[in-house]
Amino acid sequence: MVTDHRKQPRRRGEALNAAIFEAVLAELAEVGYARMTMERVAERARTGKASLYRRWPNRMELAMEAVYHAMPDPACPAQTGSLRGDLLTLLRSQAELLAGPAGEALRGLLSEVLSDASRMAELRRLSHGSSRQAMGEVARRAVERGEIEASAVTPRRLEVGQAMLRHQFLSHGVPIADEVIVEIVDEVLLPLLSR
Repeated sequence: MVTDHRKQPRRRGEALNAAIFEAVLAELAEVGYARMTMERVAERARTGKASLYRRWPNRMELAMEAVYHAMPDPACPAQTGSLRGDLLTLLRSQAELLAGPAGEALRGLLSEVLSDASRMAELRRLSHGSSRQAMGEVARRAVERGEIEASAVTPRRLEVGQAMLRHQFLSHGVPIADEVIVEIVDEVLLPLLSR
């Protein structure tokens, strides 16, 4: 039985956003990005479509924000006490995200925008750069521990691990094998950051 959301207590602010983000992730898991609609998200979140459109003009922005909301805080990646351990933990957590609704959103978003330069620019604008920020924090800690030199930490080097992970995801799907993550860390990231 469908309950009329207008007869329920009104949610606002973070409570409403949390319900909407949960609904987006559930929709992505159930039907995928291609079939996700603002109407279905509103129904699942027990709110009106107008509530969605006031906050997000389209499903791309809604899906991106829901995915970023579900991600761990990039300023506080897990600490293991070593660069290798931190890198493995970070990439494993990102591989886990790609295996769920976040990966479904990424695959759908890319297939929708790759052929349209203006939409691709919009997707880049919406990107928070959280993966690079998390990698930057891991590298900063390693510099403080004396494991690597600060001069080895460059923007391009901070992007390599996630770029390889995304390539693996897009080319081979999920789950991403743990051996692949270990190879990315041991054969690419550690030598690159130890220069």
